[in-house]
Amino acid sequence: MSEIRSLDHADVPAVAGMFQRVFRDERTASPALADYMRQLYLDGPGCDPEIRPLVHVNDEGRITGFVGVNALPMTLNGRHLRAAICGSLMAEDRESDPLAGARLMKAFLAGPQDLSFSETASEVSVQMWTRLRGVVLPQYSLDWVRVIRPATFSLSVASNRIKPARLAAPFARALDRFYRKRMGQGEQRWSALPEAGAAPAGFTATETDRSGFAAVVDQFTAPFPLRPEWSDGQLDHILADAEKKPEQGELAYALVTARTGAVVGAFAYYVKAGEIGRVLQILARPGQAGPVIDCLVDEASRRGLAGLRGRTQPALMEAMLGRRIAFVHVASTVVHSRDQTVVEACRDGQGFFNGISGEYWSRLIGGSFD
Repeated sequence: MSEIRSLDHADVPAVAGMFQRVFRDERTASPALADYMRQLYLDGPGCDPEIRPLVHVNDEGRITGFVGVNALPMTLNGRHLRAAICGSLMAEDRESDPLAGARLMKAFLAGPQDLSFSETASEVSVQMWTRLRGVVLPQYSLDWVRVIRPATFSLSVASNRIKPARLAAPFARALDRFYRKRMGQGEQRWSALPEAGAAPAGFTATETDRSGFAAVVDQFTAPFPLRPEWSDGQLDHILADAEKKPEQGELAYALVTARTGAVVGAFAYYVKAGEIGRVLQILARPGQAGPVIDCLVDEASRRGLAGLRGRTQPALMEAMLGRRIAFVHVASTVVHSRDQTVVEACRDGQGFFNGISGEYWSRLIGGSFD
């Protein structure tokens, strides 16, 4: 008889192989992937022995399903919560057991955690969550996009499907230079950012390192009633892990200061000239999100990026309006809790979700294991 149980160390090679087949269309998983999944789900800082990933084992004793789970301590108005982040959900042999994925989801949500959430729920996953009384958070469920160099931006998108398109890169760069130089300083267009940049007067972005960024995280997340309370070493581990994505570029950190010298924000984003940079996190004091976003876009322009893309948070949405930022829906952020107080806090935009408080930092998203 099939069963659902917690992931064991001995299960990891089979789960890594299934991940390769389901998500990367490759038949063989490298030992590096198995080592990474073992460390991510079982041995890393913050792992909770009671909040574990789950596997589905069929009648023949073979693992045919998996749901990745990471524990995250959180606090809601001073009350300590145990949160569980739902990552990769996959199932094979759907013809013989079409409900394996749904059973995994149901078992996960029935766990001991006070709050369950995911920022990468597909349409199929959303249906499972909502049938089990999960809630979609629309304000957290959008990707934002800012075009900086239009021709290079279009080329970057096209080259993901047609590799030879990169041969047109010199022409695209020349076209962008011509177009952007004709824009006035401070001019707002959906299609591009002026060559002169758009950083607001009185605010400066200064490069920092991982420890410098981590040192300010608590002060910028403190205004959120529902926020992470990372265990010892957990935040540093998350940032160190996020840095190991060479295909996305270098993970750059910066602090934003006002003319008075006060730090009003920070950001972390991937830098790879000629590509669309993925923004891992934007942090800002209340009322200062606009200048922080402007400094981020200006820095990305200075470093040769074609554009930027990141995940929304309600605290940033108002500042993004009027800054020629477009929004697209790719995946949903969903939450589940048996405590309606927690659910309402999430619905009201009081939670600090996505980015470093989510899944996009993981090397399973955008990393390589060759």
